[in-house]
Parts: sequence; C-alpha cells; structure tokens
Amino acid sequence: MEPKPEIVQLNAHELESLLDQIAAQLGEPMVRPLRLLLASYLTLMRMIESKTASIRRLRRLLFGAKTERTSQVVGNGETTDRSTDGQQEARNPSSGEQTQGASKDPSSGRSGRQRRRPGHGRIPAEAYTGCQQVLVHHGSLHPGDSCPDCRDGTLYRQNEWGQLVRLFGQPPIGGTRYQLERLRCGLCGKPFMAEPPEDAGPAKYDPTVASTIGVLRYGLGVPWKRIEYMQRCAGIPLPASMQWEIVRDAIGYGLQDAYDQLAWIAAQGDLVYNDDTNMRVLELGSRIKNQQPLREDAPDRKGVFTTSILSEGDGRPPVVLFFTGAHHAGENLREVLLGRNQGLPPPMQMCDALDRNIPGELKTLLGNCLAHARRNFVDVYDAFPDEVRHVLLQLKRVYRADSLARLFRLSPEKRLGLHQRRSGPVMAKLHQWLKEQLDERQVEPNSSLGKAIRYMLKHWEKLTLFLRVPGAPLDSNAVERALKLAIRHRRNSLFYKTENGAHVGDIYMSLISTCYLAQVDPFDYLTELQRHTRQVKENPAAWMPWNYRRQKAASPPMATVKAEA
Repeated sequence: MEPKPEIVQLNAHELESLLDQIAAQLGEPMVRPLRLLLASYLTLMRMIESKTASIRRLRRLLFGAKTERTSQVVGNGETTDRSTDGQQEARNPSSGEQTQGASKDPSSGRSGRQRRRPGHGRIPAEAYTGCQQVLVHHGSLHPGDSCPDCRDGTLYRQNEWGQLVRLFGQPPIGGTRYQLERLRCGLCGKPFMAEPPEDAGPAKYDPTVASTIGVLRYGLGVPWKRIEYMQRCAGIPLPASMQWEIVRDAIGYGLQDAYDQLAWIAAQGDLVYNDDTNMRVLELGSRIKNQQPLREDAPDRKGVFTTSILSEGDGRPPVVLFFTGAHHAGENLREVLLGRNQGLPPPMQMCDALDRNIPGELKTLLGNCLAHARRNFVDVYDAFPDEVRHVLLQLKRVYRADSLARLFRLSPEKRLGLHQRRSGPVMAKLHQWLKEQLDERQVEPNSSLGKAIRYMLKHWEKLTLFLRVPGAPLDSNAVERALKLAIRHRRNSLFYKTENGAHVGDIYMSLISTCYLAQVDPFDYLTELQRHTRQVKENPAAWMPWNYRRQKAASPPMATVKAEA
C-alpha cells in the first residue's frame, strides 16, 4: 500500500511573501503557475474541511450523536491542570474554604471516582407507586400473642412491613362487557332489561381512555395504527379514527383551560427558553403546493415549525408550551409574552443565535447557547485537532464549575460568584486566544474553524451572560430536551393532517411535558382534569400539575358524560 501523503501546516501569507521574493529574482511569469497552484491547494483544503464538517453533521442527523463529551471528541489526549482543578473542587465553591467530604456526593457519601457499577441491585418495592397496595395480616399470629418459638416473649407489630411485588400485563385500553338480562311478556310483548350496575358509569369511554391514548400518542410518539393493532390483538377494537375523536373531544373537558393557564404562567416567568424544529402539516403543505400563502402578514413564508417554549420562575417547576404552524420560535414567544403583567421587568431569554428566535419588538435580556458555539468546534475536530482540543478543554472547566453549583445547590447569586471566580479567567483567556487566531492570521477566517471562531466572537457578550447575571444558564439544553417530544412524534408519525390536529397535539404535549418536569404522572393528571371539568374551568390556576392533588382531595369528581360512538 502506498503511504498516505503528509499534510504540512503552512501559512498562506508567508508563502505569498516567499513567492514575491522568488518573483523578484526570476520574474512573475515563472512564479505565476506556483501562485495558481497555491490558490487551488487552499481552495481544495477549505472544501475538504467544510465537507468534513458537513458530513459529520449529516451523520449525526441520520444516526444520532452518541455524545459530544470532551473525552469522547478529543480521545485520551486531554491535557489540563488536573491538580489545580482537583484542589479547587475539594473546596466549598461558595466560600472557597476547605470542606470535609466536599468531593463526595451529599446524597450517597461516595467519592466522585467511586462509581457503583451498572446493575448493582434491584428496583426497591417502594418505587412501584402505581401498584395497588394490599395489606396482608399474619394468618395465625396477632400483636400481643406469645412467641411460638421461645414461649415467653410477646409479639408486637414492626413499623416496616415485608414487601412483595407481583406484576401482570394488560392491553393499554381494557374494558368490561356487561350482559344485561332481557325479559319479555308473553302476552303483551313488553320487553324488560336489567339495569346496569352503578360502576358501569354513564359513558362508554371513561376519562382514562383519553388519558392513555394521549400519553401513548403525544408523550411516547406511538402512531394511531400501532395502537389500533395492539388493541385489536387484545380483543378490544379501537380504530384510529375513534382514537382521534376521543382525544379531540377530551380537549373540551378541562385540558384547553389548563393549557391556557400554563401559557399565562409562562408569560410571567423570569427565564424563558425557546427553540423550534421543522414539522409537516398536510393541510398547510397542500397550500404551499397550490401556491397559497400560509399567512396573510407573511405571504413568502413557506416553512412549518413546532416551537417549544420553556419558562422558569417563582420557585415552581418549569412550564413547557408547544406551538405548531407557520410561525417561528420568536413569533410564538412574542404572543406568549404579550400576556405578561406590565409591572414585571423583561425576562431573561436563552436560545441559539438565530434571528428568528427574537420576540420582535419585545425586550428581553438575551443570552445565547454556549453548547451551540461549542458544537461548531466539535464538527471540525478532524481537520483542526489541536485548536479544537484547546477550546473544548477550556469550556470543560466552565461546565465543571456549573456542575459544582448544581451539586451544592447554590443560590443564583452564589453560583454567579463561583463562575466569576473560576469561569471568568478561563473565558477571558479563551477570548484572547480566539482573537489572536484571526488577528495573527494563524487561522484562515473563511475556513470551517475560522467560521466557528468568528461565530463565538460575534456573540461573545450573549454567550457569557452567565458571568454577569444571576441565574443565567450556560445553554439551551433544557428546551432542546423538551423539544424531543415533537421530534419523536415527527419521526414516528411523520406529520399532522390538519392545523386542528396539530393544535390538539400541542395541548397534550404541553401538559405531558410539564408533568414530566414536575415529576407528576401525566396519566393521572389528564384524567383528573376531565373528571373535574367544572372546577378546572372555574379556577384553572388551582389545577396545575404541581398543585392539582390538593384540589383533587378536596373536590369530589363530577360525572363526565361523553357521547358514545
């Protein structure tokens, strides 16, 4: 096999200077072919670097990225001052004083290096909170009886009961078929049929049906036809069209009111994230095909998107909203923030650097995602390993400081002080290094690495908002994780049929995603909204995922009557 050609790092400006000296001795006609060869070589290298980055992005889109951890990107070639970082991590980040056991996890007491191996144990019985609990008393012994072993002792009941878990399978939608006895008079012919039992209820479809289908469809991305096939195999037919009618009709039983209340709460948040992804809506797609405008105010708009907005504030769990249509993330955020109380200051906003994420004329304290800037360097690692390694290792120290703030649950003010002490000098040196790469012509500005550097320098103030404002996040990963519900739906189901169908999906996804972040069972929450429709409509603020249990205990459920198919 022929040996691979050696790639030599050359400075284009030095070569141009050298060619000028040769031209002075031999004449320009002799040097012109060399100039053309040099220009062709530089163009080819730029194309290769750009193509390599594009191929990496395409591979990540098709097959997904396993991880962008620094150790996985740069391999085992990490070189950083571990002794200094180790000494700093062993200190209390809020005070800078030595804290005994500070390098251990407060919840487990183990050192960060002493990781428990995967599969170390079983799931505890207490984790099965959804199981029906049955108290089983001893068959022959009772508290106060004499010990059957020693005969002299007295038995007493222990506080901890023994645990035994038994699980069984069932289809997502079950049911009961009542066979009502029918009688008929032999003389007059009048029929008589037995009355159904009280537990049969007034409607064919219990509220739990809409909740189960909604969680499967919009929380897990299971298409209608797969649910239909699974139900048919279980002997409980549930056609796709009937599934749609069930979840559509349930919107009017409290779900729309809860969604509107979430939108109002999100508008009052101190910190909002927003991002969007492409989505297909067949009804809108047919308009595009027929050259009909999607929006009267923007006739040139051709894209359809699903926007995710995540809002934090007031010590409550985050609120997640979804919007699908011909509006960008910034336009949807503007509509939400129009409901913000006038006396509140502008919220802090975290997003990537696209202009379409800006909420129009509304003012926000804008921060940009550091992970997006970092990803630009990850994509060009193969072409510029040394430069990319340097950037990633510096950013790793910033994220390490942020993880310490989460570990010790620092307040926003103390977290800001920690970043100013540890991350501030690191980011200042990185900023100087990035400027030197362009100012000293060590990196070609139009190369893929040059574009990554110029992007970071252009948005530097917004990328470093966490060094100036308490509570400012480093990146927009929180909304990226929430947006996975819409992406999962798009991958499994490919599209929505109508705008109304997309709106129904947005409501379910918003409620389900907010339940996930509040650590609440979305199935139970959706069910209780339907069972307490009147109470939800009267006071939707009392029926949010984080407080509905109190109202559930104080409010008896109303009989929810739905039309049978």
